[in-house]
Amino acid sequence: MQLSIETLIFLFSTMLIIGVIATKFSTRLGLPALVLFLIVGMALNGYVFFENVHLTQLIGILALIIILFEGGTQTKWNHVRPIVGASSILATIGVLITTVVTGWAAMYILHLSLLEGMLFGAIVGSTDAAAVFSVLGNKNIKKKLTSTLEVESGSNDPMAVFLTVAFIEMIQMPDSSIWTAVGGFFLQMGLGLIIGLLFGKITVLIINHIKLDASGLYPVLAMGFAIFTYALTSALGGSGLLAVYVMAVFVGNSDLMYRFSILRFNEGFAWMMQIVMFILLGLLVFPEQLPGVVWQGIVLSIILMFIARPVAVFISMVFMKYSVKEKLFISWAGLKGAVPIVLATYPIVAGVENSGLIFDVVFFVVLISALIQGSTLSWLATKFGFTGKQHVDVMPSMELITLGTTDSEIMEVAMTPQSPAVGTNLIDLELPSETLIIGIIREGNVITPTGDSIINDDDTLYVLVHKRDREKVKAVLVGNASKPFE
Repeated sequence: MQLSIETLIFLFSTMLIIGVIATKFSTRLGLPALVLFLIVGMALNGYVFFENVHLTQLIGILALIIILFEGGTQTKWNHVRPIVGASSILATIGVLITTVVTGWAAMYILHLSLLEGMLFGAIVGSTDAAAVFSVLGNKNIKKKLTSTLEVESGSNDPMAVFLTVAFIEMIQMPDSSIWTAVGGFFLQMGLGLIIGLLFGKITVLIINHIKLDASGLYPVLAMGFAIFTYALTSALGGSGLLAVYVMAVFVGNSDLMYRFSILRFNEGFAWMMQIVMFILLGLLVFPEQLPGVVWQGIVLSIILMFIARPVAVFISMVFMKYSVKEKLFISWAGLKGAVPIVLATYPIVAGVENSGLIFDVVFFVVLISALIQGSTLSWLATKFGFTGKQHVDVMPSMELITLGTTDSEIMEVAMTPQSPAVGTNLIDLELPSETLIIGIIREGNVITPTGDSIINDDDTLYVLVHKRDREKVKAVLVGNASKPFE
């Protein structure tokens, strides 16, 4: 049935509205929003016939770029630096071990060849960042654990993509060498890291020095650089997803103008892409086909959750300074989400035998993982004593404004115990003459500053400043700006 343009626009708007409303229910139920998005897609399947795998794959990849960029810009380097080694091993060796264990089981349970089984294992081998943190929500989980999961889930997608593509090539070209694939892996990771860092620096440099007529263009420019970073890295044979994540971490931890606008734009855009992607993926699944893979999906989900993931975590982290409880929690936090379902379209596009069966079982595994692990993850964190007092991130009541057509801006400055201005009256600060502190956020409240106001170590200051004086103001308030990756 050929749908009119008006009908397609109506469906798109309906997807967005239902998707946003679904997030409200997912929060109350303690489930990742992706579960409800997928269910919405499956429900629409009865009214809309959709089987364009190529379009879904394209939208899925774009969504992953945007989600990774948003997650990377939110990553605090000073939090993840101590655990980057453990997370990197989990994101590589951990994914490989998960792939082998799950793939071996899939070979027997789904009656696949060895390479097809390993292809299935590679597809479900990575942890989904959006799923994990939508479940954890605003719970104050131990920072060491959240940082480990954040970096692992943000950086393990390239490994899963590499393994998936490698096994598809080995299935289609049996004479291909495993050593060629291994060499390709190091090339992809190396190029991804180098190009990601390079374009992180280029993005920050251009955003901080270019003068556009509208401040709303800066978030678009930043997103454009993220997509370009992926495209260029992939064209050169590198890992585009890794490049995007590295670039985003660099950008998010740099002294960046228009930060507030960029971060808020990223957040809304990432949510929109998640909604569209998961509903489209749900549309690809025909509910009448799922009963035929129920028992296989359940058994493979159990193996993945209770054997493959824990084995991968405990082996990968054997020399790491994590307690048994911490390793168990990280094992249980290996939720599956967007990446496995997007990767499950790769064999279909490539025309791999049994690709339809693999897609249906992958979908079932993701659904079970999100339902069972997603609904119990917060409970497990509380049970193990990893949660503190629940907190709510309060958005400042004052909207940050960048005066794009002038030489002034309102700058957000977060104070720390090490900031030289802490404990000082505002009137005693030696700020440039055209600088004015116009607001202080303290414990979620807006305080009107006066000359006698004393700066606390957890304050967030809003400073009206001439663009040429940004560095001077930062030096007075927080000292020399720390650079990422130092």
